[in-house]
Amino acid sequence: MAASRAKRPGHPLSALRNVGPAALADFAALGIADIAQLAESDPDTLYTRLCAVTGKRHDPCVHDVFAAAIHQARTGEPADWWAFTPARKLRQAAGRFPAAAIPAIGPAET
Repeated sequence: MAASRAKRPGHPLSALRNVGPAALADFAALGIADIAQLAESDPDTLYTRLCAVTGKRHDPCVHDVFAAAIHQARTGEPADWWAFTPARKLRQAAGRFPAAAIPAIGPAET
C-alpha cells in the first residue's frame, strides 16, 4: 500500500474496516474524531453535511461508507460498504435519499 493511501496508525477511526485516508479526511471535515462520536451519528446527516461543508455533491457511495462505518461503530460488526448500497439505491429510487434535497451545488465528486 502506498504511503499516501495508508491508514493513519493510531487514529481511532482507522481501525474500522471501510475507513481509509479519504474517509478519515471526510470525518475530520465533519468533526468526527472517535468511534463513540461516530456511533452517535446518522449517515444521511453526515452525507448532507459533507456536501454542504465541501460545496460539492459527493458520490452516493460515500454515504454507503458512512453507513458501514457507523454500523461497525455501533455493533462492532464489520461489514463491507457495498452491503449498504442496495438499501440506499431503493431510497434513491423512491426519492428518499438526502441527495435529492441537496441543491445543485456542483457535480458529484468521486
